[in-house]
Amino acid sequence: MSWETIGLEKKENIGILTLNRPERMNAFNEKMEAEVVQALQEADQDEEVRVLVVTGAGKAFCAGADMGRMSGEERRPKGAEEFRRGFRNIQGIILGLQRLEKPTIAMINGAAVGGGFDLACACDLRTGSENTRFMVAFTRIGLFPGWGGTWLYPRIIGIPKAAEMLFTGDFLEAKDAERLGLLNKLVPAADLEKETMNLAGRIANGPPIAIRLAKMQLYKGLEMDLETAMKVAAACETITLTSEDHREGVKAFQEKRKPQYKGR
Repeated sequence: MSWETIGLEKKENIGILTLNRPERMNAFNEKMEAEVVQALQEADQDEEVRVLVVTGAGKAFCAGADMGRMSGEERRPKGAEEFRRGFRNIQGIILGLQRLEKPTIAMINGAAVGGGFDLACACDLRTGSENTRFMVAFTRIGLFPGWGGTWLYPRIIGIPKAAEMLFTGDFLEAKDAERLGLLNKLVPAADLEKETMNLAGRIANGPPIAIRLAKMQLYKGLEMDLETAMKVAAACETITLTSEDHREGVKAFQEKRKPQYKGR
């Protein structure tokens, strides 16, 4: 399919979704919102894609919503209800990333501010370089962070630091982001793509069924008590115990070779 504001490619079992409006720091307009929603659906349906990497073209990861939408370059909604409905695609993107059965990695090549910060947090893993920085831009212009940040930030970096960022709108630099666990990997900018793809490749070569079930329970478990979580875990492990992938994993271990998982 031909895209106007994004790129979507596949390298073996790795999908790569690139926000492609570098002249606007990859800020979202209505077209990009719709295209990202569709791209996530395609990645979800493509059985060959086992991991999805999300990144930005140029020097920025994502600047959130395009300020042109607020200054009148795009038509403004007529009232509060139309504003509310206008969040549907953004909600579809944030929820789509978390609900995607396949692991997601945000390769944060530059600034991730406002909704771009939320987009990065909606991914399962995050890699960055010395050029990576985060900021709650909503606060700077008198807005509530409406892309899910108040739910996402405290679960990743803890309540005190989330509160500081939400209340001040200050930047969080790459080294502090790594220390807080927001970045899984911090590498030199020249190595960011290589290291991210290595990480994605290790995941893509793993057992798809086990990994997808693990992702599901990683988030659903936040809503459960331990007893319920243990019962769900037993059901999930039963699925993997009866899979071809499990038999292949055991056989590969016995034969001292790398397993070839098929997702069956």
